[in-house]
Amino acid sequence: MAFKMHLKEGCKDEYKKRHDQIWPELKQLLKDAGVSDYSIFLDEETNILFAFQHVSGEGGSQDLGKTEIVQKWWAHMADIMEVNPDSSPISVELEEVFYLK
Repeated sequence: MAFKMHLKEGCKDEYKKRHDQIWPELKQLLKDAGVSDYSIFLDEETNILFAFQHVSGEGGSQDLGKTEIVQKWWAHMADIMEVNPDSSPISVELEEVFYLK
């Protein structure tokens, strides 16, 4: 699963810092939901974040928005990202057009 989000200008270091200090309970929730090998990349020319994650099962991190810990994380990140009214990141799922195994 892949998706993109938008980081606010000048927030790269803060974004990285917050993810370097990701909350253990959020990390465990993601793993319990079947999310692994989760990477986020930044295109500094556009401030677009590109996220990729392996997902076992039907869901992924984008399906955990009803949990309290994810809502707290969204609020924690809302000042440095483009967000929806509920503080969830504005994200666009991307279609896979090539895969090499």
